[in-house]
Amino acid sequence: MDIYSVLERVRAQKPLVHHLTNWVTIYDCANIVKVFGAAPVMAHAAEEVEDMAALASALVLNIGTLTPDFIESMKLAAKSANKKGIPVTLDVCGAGATKLRDEKCFELLDQVKIDVIKGNASEVARIAGEKVRTKGVDSSEVEKDLVELAKTLAAKRNATVVITGKEDIVADKAKHFIVKNGCEMMAHVVGTGCMAASVIGAFSAVEKDLAKAATAGLCCYEIAAEIASKDSAGPGTFKEKLFDNIYSLDKGKIEKLQRVE
Repeated sequence: MDIYSVLERVRAQKPLVHHLTNWVTIYDCANIVKVFGAAPVMAHAAEEVEDMAALASALVLNIGTLTPDFIESMKLAAKSANKKGIPVTLDVCGAGATKLRDEKCFELLDQVKIDVIKGNASEVARIAGEKVRTKGVDSSEVEKDLVELAKTLAAKRNATVVITGKEDIVADKAKHFIVKNGCEMMAHVVGTGCMAASVIGAFSAVEKDLAKAATAGLCCYEIAAEIASKDSAGPGTFKEKLFDNIYSLDKGKIEKLQRVE
């Protein structure tokens, strides 16, 4: 896969990525999209989400700080995105932790077209119908073949499924990829998962094969994280250097460091 060419398109096209996202990580989600070369907009009000989605090239939904009225805004935005034909990514943040999160995830999946379902192992397993519990927003153990789980859910929902973890799994109904980039430091910074969803949204705006888009986005994001971690004193400097290294990613770094199967 030519990962760098997808990054080049993000930088050249500067797609508008509309977010209805987690209030805890909203600033970092906007920044990550910007440093990749795309344009973030964080519009949540029900009165404008349809209009904003109609202007965008991709929509990212994240239920990390959900409320029932916020979910209604997500539905409006997603219906507008569906009408325009732009990809919708849903980060099922915390699915499996509470009844409300599970119910609202299934409402979104049943009432609008979700093109990319993204979460950690236990979050995605819950969305696939498994009886698992998520520890807040942190993954718990899932005693299933995650590749098969992702492929089955992808076929059932006619979507691309992304399971993030030590190794990321990206699957649609026809194929799957394993992204082996990344570093331990990512687990010590709040919001790296939310940022991953935003990256997927940005790359999905320029690549119609959403499994390839998600794989390319995650690979670039995690290569930058690997480079940043080598010169960081801890989580604070890591986060700062992560943005710098995304901004300066080039073809040579990507081709040398990418680990995708």
